Amino acid sequence: MDLVELASIPSPSSGVLYLGPVPLRGYAFCIIIGVFVAVWLGGKRWIARGGRPGTVADIAVWAVPFGLVGGRLYHVITDYELYFGEGRDWVDAFKIWEGGLGIWGAIALGAVGAWIACRRRGIPLPAYADAVAPGIALAQALGRWGNWFNQELYGRPTDLPWAVEITSSSGGRVPGTYHPTFLYESLWCIGVALLVIWADRRFRLGHGRAFALYVAAYCAGRFWIEYMRVDDAHHILGLRLNNWTALFVFVLAVLYIVLSMRKRPGREETVEPAASASGDGNGEKDGESADPEEKTDPEQPKAVDESGEPGKPGETVTTVKPESAEKS
Repeated sequence: MDLVELASIPSPSSGVLYLGPVPLRGYAFCIIIGVFVAVWLGGKRWIARGGRPGTVADIAVWAVPFGLVGGRLYHVITDYELYFGEGRDWVDAFKIWEGGLGIWGAIALGAVGAWIACRRRGIPLPAYADAVAPGIALAQALGRWGNWFNQELYGRPTDLPWAVEITSSSGGRVPGTYHPTFLYESLWCIGVALLVIWADRRFRLGHGRAFALYVAAYCAGRFWIEYMRVDDAHHILGLRLNNWTALFVFVLAVLYIVLSMRKRPGREETVEPAASASGDGNGEKDGESADPEEKTDPEQPKAVDESGEPGKPGETVTTVKPESAEKS
């Protein structure tokens, strides 16, 4: 056994995990864990921005299903020959657990679902997107390990110590050691999440700019990682389709950041109207004091002092009773 065999990343013998008697595919498990992490981190960031607890999870109920459908549609459309070619079974297009989600379609249609939910609550979608952006990057980092379970989407052959060992020969695979592009993208996404969190704190990004930064940074990494992959893909002018998609989306994200900073600088003061109306959680509303004794009502009768002169509104005046009244 040589050094490469000792140092390479072994692939799992099976893509199915068992939670007791319940089978769970590794690909689906990674996606589920990623969704939970995204909602958890997004919720913490949303509350820190002035939103209400539970809002991120409520909107995710709309965004996640839309995102799964969008991701699958993008994959099936761009790799239609895998499902509708000669000798293929179109029913396989619905077997999402076997792998095949396009992040571009997932983000695009997921945003539609989030927009619908945000509109129902009167919440600005850009503010919500800013809150969940780092969590989405972490969800992608976790989700990429699903490709490891399925032994798919690896890079060129290599003898590097961290090469991934492919043992399956089905689906045109050739056993050997390859660049673990799933690992590269997972680490890159973690870096993107940290970058967005840092930039958001440092520059107080708002109006969708934190989300745009996530998109731009992810596309930059996806471009060179995609260039390393060897799985079948459509090519345009010598580049894979996903390379062109990453380049196009990167330009759009950068343009959005520049134009947004000019038109709407700063950050939203209010991200959730319902949270602002109910105050900061201690029962107070904006502009109101928690102590009712400190309130001054301009409509209340004016106080009268012992000389019979009216006092000022809200002024405390001590009234001296007549001596005769005390005796009676």
